[in-house]
Amino acid sequence: MKLFSALLFSMSLFVTACSTTNVSVDDSLQRYFDSAGVRGDFGLFDNGQGHFTIYNLKRFRDSAYSPGATFDILQSLIAVQTGIVKDDKAVLPAADSATRDSVTGTATEVKAPLTLARAFQTGTITNDVVFQDLAKRIGKDTLKKWIDSLHYGNKDMGGFPDGAFWKDDRLKITSDEQLGLVKKLYFDQLPFFQRTQKIVRGMFQVEANSNYRLAYKTSQLALAGNHALGWVVGWVEENKHPYFFVLSVESTDARMDVSAVGLQLVKKILGPMGFFAGNK
Repeated sequence: MKLFSALLFSMSLFVTACSTTNVSVDDSLQRYFDSAGVRGDFGLFDNGQGHFTIYNLKRFRDSAYSPGATFDILQSLIAVQTGIVKDDKAVLPAADSATRDSVTGTATEVKAPLTLARAFQTGTITNDVVFQDLAKRIGKDTLKKWIDSLHYGNKDMGGFPDGAFWKDDRLKITSDEQLGLVKKLYFDQLPFFQRTQKIVRGMFQVEANSNYRLAYKTSQLALAGNHALGWVVGWVEENKHPYFFVLSVESTDARMDVSAVGLQLVKKILGPMGFFAGNK
């Protein structure tokens, strides 16, 4: 039990525990954020070299925000691990419910059966109803056990089960912690069964050709003051070498699709670094 607890605690340490010799701060990347009229941070970890490239280090390491739909990663791991859902093809009970987009407020009727994988990939439209229902099925005690054990963000579950606590500005997580989570998920280093981690990895959105494979999870949510926050977390593989990334982006325009803007920024940043050509 002591060994297990120590393992869980170690997972909360990532960039915060690294030395300055393996971190390059690249504030020239600010030009991409400026050109999109947003602010944020970006981190890339070269697993082969053990090296970080980071823009806006203070925000990346110290500023915490609601995880929004990126919390689907942890919630899906818990749901599969505990048998609440069998796998990514499981149809969720709330699939036929009316859902409401958290950014536009537009109600959408979901007609087709909605699998866990589809809900995971759809983002804000399904998150309010489908994943809130899934959280209730998992239960507060089980969620709390995993959130506490994994040291997930600030571990604040807020008003569960009255709302989606992962997007109500109570539960918060840093970019540093987001990057550590996806890296460990990729290598089956989280304290879940390998089968569980493989299923959740497979639900990430994927763009691929003979040169690269880009896997990512996006999120968009509203912040106080009519701000919009977006996340993009994932990895890019070239020649069987993985590189892990996280980008958070914030806009004063609540109507902006910041998740789409964030994904565009990830590609604009990675391209000049030599990615997507199969040469890394």
